[in-house]
Amino acid sequence: MHWSPRIGEAVAMAAAGVALALATLLVDPVGRVLVGGGAVLLLGLAARDLLLRPRLRADAHGVTVRAISGGTTIAWPALRARVRTSRRWGLRARTLELEDVTDDAVLVVLGRRELGQDPDAVARDLHAAGAGR
Repeated sequence: MHWSPRIGEAVAMAAAGVALALATLLVDPVGRVLVGGGAVLLLGLAARDLLLRPRLRADAHGVTVRAISGGTTIAWPALRARVRTSRRWGLRARTLELEDVTDDAVLVVLGRRELGQDPDAVARDLHAAGAGR
């Protein structure tokens, strides 16, 4: 099993980044800095989403989370997976927390956009696959 950001969202983000990059030609110098910064941010996020695929993978040995700095693997016996819901500014956000309960004490937090689907569904799949064996 594996989970990744949706391709369509990453492509739309890249297209918006390119549009903002082209818009820098039409604005004043101060606007170029602001619009150019937004373009760089969107293009960077789109590149990360397209390059780090799959973001989360589960196999017989445990789960592996890919990041720019490298991958983190947590074995099934050491994995604690849970969904945390937080409210801020009137919005509710659910995140999947993957924790290594051994001496390494690794905590990885992934949201819906990084997983490509609801964290509750991913947590159910992980528990069914063997989290907390």
